[in-house]
Amino acid sequence: MTDFNKILDKAKELETKMKESQKNIKKIRAEGFSGSNSVKVILDGEGEMQKIEISDEVLKEEKQIIEDLIVAAHNNAKIKLKTKTNEEISKATGGFGIPGFKWPL
Repeated sequence: MTDFNKILDKAKELETKMKESQKNIKKIRAEGFSGSNSVKVILDGEGEMQKIEISDEVLKEEKQIIEDLIVAAHNNAKIKLKTKTNEEISKATGGFGIPGFKWPL
């Protein structure tokens, strides 16, 4: 019965840390760039675009090029956001050795 109580205690501790982690994730900001930093996109921790900056030089380009640069900057920000989010989740879940439990890959 002691092992079960240890599991419950670890689960409660993990739940508390995950709630804190979720709050921290909402505060994360990730910046993505494209076109030699001529387009910048900022995403919040939930993946919502908060800001986009486009240099004056890029605005002289064709519409398709501008669209491609925006998509590339967004994708770059998304990759950085995923990394930051994973790091935050790892902080919350790291060091939890629950007997008989393995984290999914």
